[in-house]
Amino acid sequence: MQKLSSLALAVAGSFIVSPMVFSADEVATEQQKIEKIEITGSRIKGVDLEGTQPLVVISADEIKNSGASTVYDLLKDVGQLRGGSGTFSTSESGTASNDTPAGQAAASLRGLGPSSTLTLINGRRVAASSFAAGTENFVDINSIPVSAIERIEILATGASAIYGADAVAGVINYVLKKDFDGIEMDLSYGNSTASSDEGKAGINLIWGKSFANSNLTVFADYFDRKDFAYRDRELTDETWSLSTRGQFASVRYTTSDYLDPVSDEYVGFPDPACPSELIVVTDPTYGDRACGYNPNKDMLIRPALQSASGGFMFTTEMDSLRWSNEFFISRTKSTAQSTPANFTNLQDQSSWIFAAFDNPFIQANDELASLIYPGFESSPNGNDVDVVELRGRFLAPRQIANETTALRFVTALQGEVAEFEWEGALMYSRSESDQQALAGIYNRYKFNAALFGELCADGSTDCSAENGGLWFNPFGGQTGNDEVLSIIEERPKRKGKSEVLSADFRLNGDLWEMPAGMVASAFGVEYRQEKLSDQPDLIAQSRFDRDYLVDVIGFGSSKSSAERKQWAAFAELFVPLTDSIDLQLAARYDHYDDFGSSVNPKVGLTWRPSDSLVLRSSWATSFRAPSLTQAGVELRTTSSTARCLSEFAELFCGGEVGGEITPNTLEFGNPNLKAEEAESISAGFAFSPNQDITFTADYWQFDHKKIIGTDLESMLVRTLSDPGLRFCGLVPSDKIGIAFDPELCDELGLMSGFDNNLSQVLADWQDIDSRATSLPLFRDHILLLENTGNQQTKGIDFTYSQRFAADWATVRFSADVTKLMSFTRDRTAFSGTEQLAGSFRYPKLLASMKLRLSGDNWFGGVSINYTSDYQDEIALLEPADIALLAEQGIGTDRRVPSWTKVNANFGYDVSDNLTLSLNIDNLFDREPPFIYGRYKDVDFINHDVLGRNYRLLATYRF
Repeated sequence: MQKLSSLALAVAGSFIVSPMVFSADEVATEQQKIEKIEITGSRIKGVDLEGTQPLVVISADEIKNSGASTVYDLLKDVGQLRGGSGTFSTSESGTASNDTPAGQAAASLRGLGPSSTLTLINGRRVAASSFAAGTENFVDINSIPVSAIERIEILATGASAIYGADAVAGVINYVLKKDFDGIEMDLSYGNSTASSDEGKAGINLIWGKSFANSNLTVFADYFDRKDFAYRDRELTDETWSLSTRGQFASVRYTTSDYLDPVSDEYVGFPDPACPSELIVVTDPTYGDRACGYNPNKDMLIRPALQSASGGFMFTTEMDSLRWSNEFFISRTKSTAQSTPANFTNLQDQSSWIFAAFDNPFIQANDELASLIYPGFESSPNGNDVDVVELRGRFLAPRQIANETTALRFVTALQGEVAEFEWEGALMYSRSESDQQALAGIYNRYKFNAALFGELCADGSTDCSAENGGLWFNPFGGQTGNDEVLSIIEERPKRKGKSEVLSADFRLNGDLWEMPAGMVASAFGVEYRQEKLSDQPDLIAQSRFDRDYLVDVIGFGSSKSSAERKQWAAFAELFVPLTDSIDLQLAARYDHYDDFGSSVNPKVGLTWRPSDSLVLRSSWATSFRAPSLTQAGVELRTTSSTARCLSEFAELFCGGEVGGEITPNTLEFGNPNLKAEEAESISAGFAFSPNQDITFTADYWQFDHKKIIGTDLESMLVRTLSDPGLRFCGLVPSDKIGIAFDPELCDELGLMSGFDNNLSQVLADWQDIDSRATSLPLFRDHILLLENTGNQQTKGIDFTYSQRFAADWATVRFSADVTKLMSFTRDRTAFSGTEQLAGSFRYPKLLASMKLRLSGDNWFGGVSINYTSDYQDEIALLEPADIALLAEQGIGTDRRVPSWTKVNANFGYDVSDNLTLSLNIDNLFDREPPFIYGRYKDVDFINHDVLGRNYRLLATYRF
């Protein structure tokens, strides 16, 4: 068995975030420990692999001293996980199908997405969340109990040759505690120093006992966190741009003296009850006004979260066998909250809806009734009535509770045969989620009936105003609606389950001896079954027999069901070519019963020209299997974004090239999806002139191809020449294509599949509607998920670590820098290449510096985290908002300023049994940069608005 060099230990230590100081005896102990463990990135045990790849390790001390209460808190400052749009926390939770499930979080390496980062626990997989983020399944890292984690190992390079699918950007391995002896309890409390209450409290307990060649380690923890709202901070209390769909309605027609010469209609006005500070001008040319709305007052930055978990690790030696077991179960509860839903009509349109002019609430308001100029339409029951055309939103925010239970059990046997160590294991992992709408979700049919006095007291919609039908009042703060709201409110549920059952067998040992040493190896086979089910209530599903209309307003969900079987075989060799050059070779074959097979190799080369220098490089291919949601989604209501390309901008974007359109779409799973593929390259060095100093630099590059998504841009381009993709009204459920407004077809005498030149169709339509700037689209275009995109990212990581020994303390300084050199993406075949580095949410430079000190009975430290500037998203705002900012001297080239945050911690050993510590995050209470783009004032991926906050921790050892 090969011994580790002092450089290898120094290199390993350089990637460990917490301070580690080795005495001579400790070095020997550490050597023995490393000889027996498996390091993330290799299945081979006991050889010098630390210098072959840049492995980031968050140690047990760092976990305890971090102030983190969740796994997301532990990872949020790691440079490889920052930037981009992949890593998300509960700040992205919401009630729409594009939102992440309440209380859940995910980690994403290099900004390539959470589904491209493989999550392992003790080197084995864990079941993904049954509720996807969009169509990407992910592992909810909040379900992993912090109290059970010994360390976290992060390998940010392609690793499918070792671990199989999903390791496109790398692997995060959570290593659990084992062989613990004693009793330890942690009590913690944290809060911000602001006047609002964002308190969080937790208790962790771990007990371990060694007996008769066995060890049993048991853990349990509980965590409770209050919610944190936009209104709790001055920076986010008010949005800079009010939404024009307010909770005081706006009306389309008025009898004012000014007539719009283009539309030949009277200009719009806000409900007279609208507060003056909320009135916004929507069209300064003609004087249109509306009642605005501040969405921030109803939104949560971080919902309340409660979690409880428990489990055990049990190992025992039986003659020449070692039997090990690990089990944990966790339950999290959280409630997401979104802005109140917009009023929508029976066709799911919210721009303008109809209400009866003879609504008694309107007639009772003389000022309101005198301003409205009624039109003529039919009620939901087909009665011709005078109508008011209006828009607005409900009062109650939408709230959805989510409860997730995750469990995992692994049992494994280890032994030796013919100079080889072997291990066989069975694993079962499950994640179950139950979602329940709590408030703000209303039935669209009942609501529209109530706008015409046609809602019955029993909830049916065939009453009339003359025979006791109930009315909804959309004006004057929506007073008098209690009875109606109790009838039209719905509480749909959604149930999800994700399961993984696997078996594996591995061999590990030396093969033959070469002049420079033994060739070490690892071989293995794996078998895995995965199942996923995501089933919302019928009223929350989009169905063809209901014209794709979800029965409830402003509530999104998807319906998925899929399962697959997979088996794999892998081999890995560690070859000492010379005394200073080592070669790592690995290859893995994976076969899936749904999409086929994938073979992925890896080659790593390490050269040690001197005792103080390690040069390393690697090349590997990786793949990501289509998620079970992507393969099995039956129908998902969402919206898709298409950039306005020159090919179709005139027809669908009003001639504006470079903007975006985001129409409502339906997504279907695609059983013919192929795996995403990736190629990764890394090269760098580690230099350690002595035991106290280590400097590393590593270049990395990822080429990620065949990315799964929907391609609205290609669909629009194809529509130009393929009449089979053109539909008048709804697209049939067995077709794909673009839905054109039925009125367009009726006025021009067209039918689905029309082969007319679309430019001529637009010209003919403009003769009918002089205001039209593009072809009128309907809703619910149907798209299939496809392998459509490509992306490439590359950059450099630098680390520096130095230890100083003084009489009064040991001091360790470390610095980590990630430089994003380029991040290019071709979202679709026609979109062209976009450069993301430096764009919104993709800072080019991320850095952290840490100073750690430790004495005989105390420890402390200071860390500084830096995020560079990047482009704001102003260019994608509505033209009116862009013009408003331009008046203030803020242009579309505005950059989000850089941000620096300082954290500090201090701990003291009161006795041999008791340690007290204090962590302060954002020591100087610095506000984050302001965002003018579409993300409600703050970019929560790269910044936070919590301000100065602290955590007190008491650890008692019995």
